[in-house]
Amino acid sequence: MTSSKVPALAARIERFPIAGSFIISRGAKTEAVTVVAEVSRDGLTGRGECVPYPRYGETPEATLAAIQAMQAAVAGGLTRRALQAAMPPGAARNALDCALIDLEAKTAGVRAWSLLDRPAPGERTTAYTISLGTPEAMAAATAKAAHRPLLKIKLGGDGDGERIAAVRNAAPESELIVDANEAWTEANLEHNLAACEAVGVTLVEQPLPAGQDDALARIKRPLVVCADESVHDRHSLALLRERYDAVNIKLDKTGGLTEALAMADVAQALGFEIMIGCMVATSLSMAPAMLVTPEARFVDLDGPLLLAHDRDHGLRYDDSLVYPPDSSLWG
Repeated sequence: MTSSKVPALAARIERFPIAGSFIISRGAKTEAVTVVAEVSRDGLTGRGECVPYPRYGETPEATLAAIQAMQAAVAGGLTRRALQAAMPPGAARNALDCALIDLEAKTAGVRAWSLLDRPAPGERTTAYTISLGTPEAMAAATAKAAHRPLLKIKLGGDGDGERIAAVRNAAPESELIVDANEAWTEANLEHNLAACEAVGVTLVEQPLPAGQDDALARIKRPLVVCADESVHDRHSLALLRERYDAVNIKLDKTGGLTEALAMADVAQALGFEIMIGCMVATSLSMAPAMLVTPEARFVDLDGPLLLAHDRDHGLRYDDSLVYPPDSSLWG
């Protein structure tokens, strides 16, 4: 590696096969497509990974181009703080933000949480995702994971009462949270919430489409309802208080760890419970998110567990326990 005091930015698309397939209400995929940003200076390299999300009009190619367009700014000494105004929230800024934090920590010779003056993360129990399918298929998949203490169940609208009942029968001891990925309607909202309550579900994530979720403010919510697609950064929080009880913070939505931590602080001040979530990605995506876990009631960082293989120096997973990253991976 050539040593230089002028920061250099590189980026690339990487692909990781999923073990089997990953199915939600919007469709299935068989690989995780990530974009990695690397910022190098003085023989040190900071890395960050993001997952472009078609739900928000992102593609790997456009995300890669957006990161590469920042090469001159990075060479000119772009700081993490200046980055927040230089790029909009989203996957591209996430990768670059995390790369800059990683490099800053390496340069200072400290761990990222010390650099950012945050509590050191410890091991946490992560949710493990069960993909959407027929009640029979979901019960079979759940039975194989019934030893895990926290399961996240993907639901899809009509028939979800039968799905969640089948899942509960297959995992009588696990805590269940569900994610409808915007697939419910006002017509089946209360029925599906009641079905979830009946089997002891703890939390329902994004039942209605973003922008069409006013009904959540008009009903009595029998369990915690969590915003995902309806919330992106701290500025979107205040308007959600009457509709949601919790928010899912994902670095690919906030545009990086810098905004994610700020968002977590504001969310707590407003009385929201916090979930720290992820896309299906490698440990390089999960590592920065671990810094949000001390504030989170729910941790959903199972992305690497859904892959056929993780990258080198990946996070340590002991069944459903996930541990903080080693500096050889990030931070």
